[in-house]
Amino acid sequence: MKQHQVFQYLYILYASVFAVNVANIFIGSETLNYIIGLFAIFMLVISFLGASKLFVILSASFLVIGGLLYASTGESVLAIPGILTSNMALLTLLAMLPWMNSVVRSGRFDRSLNTLMKVNVSDLGKLYIRSSATTLTLAAFLNLSAATISQDVLKTNLAHVNKRLRDSFIASSTLRGFSLALLWSPLEILLAVSIFMTGVSYVAILPWLLLIAVLTFGLDSLWGRFHYRKHSYEGPGEGEREKVSVEGLAGKVIHLASALVLFLALVIGLGTLFDIDFILTVTLLIFPFTLVWSFIMKRSRSFWAIGWNTWKMKTNTMQNFVILFISLSFFSYSISNASFLEVIQKPILYVSDYPLLVFFVIQLLFIGMSMFGVHPIGTFGILGSLVTLLLEVYNPLSLAIVLVTSSIATLTVGTYGLVVTLTAISTEQSPYRITINNLAYSLIFGSIGTIIAYFLL
Repeated sequence: MKQHQVFQYLYILYASVFAVNVANIFIGSETLNYIIGLFAIFMLVISFLGASKLFVILSASFLVIGGLLYASTGESVLAIPGILTSNMALLTLLAMLPWMNSVVRSGRFDRSLNTLMKVNVSDLGKLYIRSSATTLTLAAFLNLSAATISQDVLKTNLAHVNKRLRDSFIASSTLRGFSLALLWSPLEILLAVSIFMTGVSYVAILPWLLLIAVLTFGLDSLWGRFHYRKHSYEGPGEGEREKVSVEGLAGKVIHLASALVLFLALVIGLGTLFDIDFILTVTLLIFPFTLVWSFIMKRSRSFWAIGWNTWKMKTNTMQNFVILFISLSFFSYSISNASFLEVIQKPILYVSDYPLLVFFVIQLLFIGMSMFGVHPIGTFGILGSLVTLLLEVYNPLSLAIVLVTSSIATLTVGTYGLVVTLTAISTEQSPYRITINNLAYSLIFGSIGTIIAYFLL
């Protein structure tokens, strides 16, 4: 079914609906919003045909439970299309991310950073820090692609190393670096969802996320340095040639870092100047920013060639997220308006007197659900009404930090998650072994965020 010809043109349907939805954010028409909701139903139906089994089950569950809860609200069925558009902005952001990926590839920054990874390294302890930092830098722009690129390089360079040691090294250094980049990256959907649910500004949360990333990276680098330093490292024999190009490679890193800082500054500045929310600002800024960047690098032709094909491919395969986000809109609305909601509020309010306990429970819920195959977005849906209630009791900034760190921490231990699964396939090891190896890191990562959030109450 996924190979049917219709799936080659889904990008036209998706892009058209996303564009109209962005326009309606400025227009504010209820009628147009309802029409977008009708198209959302059509998108939901057709996307079910091409979605993976896990997302079909998860989305169907949201729809069934949401339907039962919606029936208890007494509202008309005809009102449903109007409530299916609440997550359309998140889907639009997802559709724009491939353009950032493409400009980084067209500038060949991915190749340069991964060459820099192995320069002047004498043992695996030093290589651990270098590979983690490289993956972190790449992931700020490339998201999932960064992990696979770094893993391919490490597999080649560590081909002579014992397989169990090699697998452990790759799964730890790349996945952990990957998670720390997504913690604060304006291109990360889990961060966008956390901001969306709590209403905090990116400017307010960014310094704290950077602090958490620095602390976690420092602790993990210290662990990796001492854990792997007893194993010597010798590259595949190109050391002399790589040493000569260190200055040029360092220039690439500075170029990439400068572009990231400029992008963050524009997101913050334009959002503040025009009073536009974070998700919409990033969505509108990605394409013009990458286009201008490609012209400055004199890579516009390469950018278009890579970007257009990548965007079409990625947009055509958005079915999993389309059915998840649309069904989640329905579920979230239904549960927040259900008649029985008051019954569960009293015990929650009682426990709210112990915020540190609540924060740790949220953290453990994200990790536990991810180990059973539930995507963090699904866990957000389950926590939707609880978050709404807790926002009346806690500092929204604290709650946002807990949600971001808890959800991002699952990326290293989600046994059936995409990045863990891809790593397991790439390294030919069990995903359960990857989960076990990274479990302590995930708990510490989330706990750092939880403790900082607690002190900000």
